[in-house]
Amino acid sequence: MRAKQPGEPFDQAAYETCVATCVADIARKQAEAGVDVVSDGEFGKSISRSQYVLQRLSGFERRPIRTGGNPFTRGVDRGRFAEFYAELDEREGMATTAEAAWIGPIVYTGQAELKRDIANFKAALRTSISRKHFFQLPASVIPDRKNEYYKSEEELIRAIGSAMRTEYSMIIEAGFVLQLDDARAAVSFDRMVPLASFADYRKWLALQFAGLPRDRIRYHVCWGSWPGPHTSDVPLEDIVDLILSMKVGAFVIEGVNPRHEHEWRVWETAKPPSGSVLIPGVIGRSRSASCVLHGWWGAKI
Repeated sequence: MRAKQPGEPFDQAAYETCVATCVADIARKQAEAGVDVVSDGEFGKSISRSQYVLQRLSGFERRPIRTGGNPFTRGVDRGRFAEFYAELDEREGMATTAEAAWIGPIVYTGQAELKRDIANFKAALRTSISRKHFFQLPASVIPDRKNEYYKSEEELIRAIGSAMRTEYSMIIEAGFVLQLDDARAAVSFDRMVPLASFADYRKWLALQFAGLPRDRIRYHVCWGSWPGPHTSDVPLEDIVDLILSMKVGAFVIEGVNPRHEHEWRVWETAKPPSGSVLIPGVIGRSRSASCVLHGWWGAKI
C-alpha cells in the first residue's frame, strides 16, 4: 500500500491477495461483533477515502503543493491552536502533499477496480452471517482541486458528478446500499477564512442524486476525526435543513464526540422527510484529550 500510493513498484499479485483477505476479515469481524449492516472496510481504496478516485478518473495531473499553499494547513482552528498543530504536523507529517489540476475532460475509468471491489465483498459475504451490506463512497470528491479546463467551477462539479455516477450506479446495480460520505462538506466551512456566509457555504452541500433510487442511498455527514481541537465547526442546526433536502433513504449523522454530542436536541424538531430514516452516529473512534467540549455543556453544569 505504501508503495502503491506514490506510484512506486509493488507486487501486484500480493496486493490483490492482501485486499481480498482484508475485506473478508473485516466483514467477518463486523458480523461477529453484532453489526447488522456491514461494509467492506474501504480496503479497495488505495489512497484516501476521497483521493482514491484520482486513480479512477481521467483528465487531471498531480502536482506538488507549493510551499504555503496546502489547504490542509488552513482553517480557523489552525490559527487559534497554531502551536498544537505545528507540533502535530512535525510529529505526523502532512498526509496530502500533492494537488490535482483538471486539464482535460473528466471520464470514469475505474470499472475494473470497482468490479474487483464488488467481487471481493460478495466473496466475503458468502461466509458472513450478515444479510445487509453497503459500500462507502465519497460525496466530497477531490474538494481541494484546481480547474484549468472547465469554464466554471459549477461545470467542473457537474462533470465530476456525472463521472462518479458511473461508480454509484454500479454499486447499486450490484445489489448493495450506497453510502455517500460527505466528511468534507461540514469541515470546509472552517477553512473559509474569514468564515463565509451560509449562502456561500451552500455550494458545498449541493448534491444531486438524479436517476438513483433514494431507498438504496445513505448520506453521511461528519466534522472530521483528526486528532486536533475543533472550536469553529458549523453547528448542525445551521445546516440540518440542507442535509435533509438530500434525496436519500437514510441520514447518518455524527453525534458522539464532545463537540457535537449535545446536538441530539436538534432532532427534537428536525425530522427526516417521509420515507427516510435517521441513523445517529453513536460510536466514536476516540475521545482525544485534544477535543474541546462545546459551550452548551458548560451552561448546563
